[in-house]
Amino acid sequence: MKRKKIFYVILLALVTAISTFLFTHAAATTYAVGLGVILLSLTVLWLVSLTIKDASIIDVFWGLGFFIIAWLYGSQVGFELLSTRNWVLLMMVTIWGLRLTIYLAIRNLGKGEDYRYVAMRKQNGKHFWWISYFRVFALQGFLLWMISAVYLPALSVSGSLLLLDYLGILFWSIGLFFEAVGDAQLRRFKQNPANHGKVMDKGLWRYTRHPNYFGDAMVWWGFFMFGLSQWQGLYFIFCPLIMTLFLLKVSGVALLETKLKKTKPQYAEYIRKTPAFIPGLPKE
Repeated sequence: MKRKKIFYVILLALVTAISTFLFTHAAATTYAVGLGVILLSLTVLWLVSLTIKDASIIDVFWGLGFFIIAWLYGSQVGFELLSTRNWVLLMMVTIWGLRLTIYLAIRNLGKGEDYRYVAMRKQNGKHFWWISYFRVFALQGFLLWMISAVYLPALSVSGSLLLLDYLGILFWSIGLFFEAVGDAQLRRFKQNPANHGKVMDKGLWRYTRHPNYFGDAMVWWGFFMFGLSQWQGLYFIFCPLIMTLFLLKVSGVALLETKLKKTKPQYAEYIRKTPAFIPGLPKE
């Protein structure tokens, strides 16, 4: 996807978010506080990245950021006022967000800067220090804040679990399974020196080329189901849509497969046999 198209998608989502608050004024202040907290957190993280010369720490923060903002929104409602369904959602975000952060921390920290940021650093030279703030930290912070808006309608309705909430739990459970198990299987595969240069096509990776990305998308559609506890929650469909779009076309499947096609000749056969995203039976 071209950058211009990505810009229009983000702009459309922003317009959608702003128009949402024409109907839900009460959430506007909470949403603004969320933006301030996220930008402050990522500004501090950016300063740390300049010190250690590694912008990759932004990837580790991604899951933690959603954990922080969900609990922030919960505190704005008042923890004493939260109901069963509100606490279930907070636990879902906590389990998903902290698992992702811990996994990426174990995988990335101490391993050097990710190749994407290395390329950006070389391309921008002495200007990278400030460009990285806007193109990496502030941009991801803005996306994190915008996508996490789906928590607002979910936390604004109290009471017991509703039918759509149970559907959301099902989506989240399937997503967490694919994401966590897929990550674990790939980690074990890479730890075996005999697999160097080979394509991972076992376990969940036999049924989808990206079980972790599929799982991540399912988790976000699960969060969206919780937001449908009130009709205004429909406005927040841009949250899982943007996340799914980025996983498919921007920072997930498209970016990774461009690299794998160049580095692993046998990946073309894997593409022929295995569904890209939604799991399915492999072709013979």
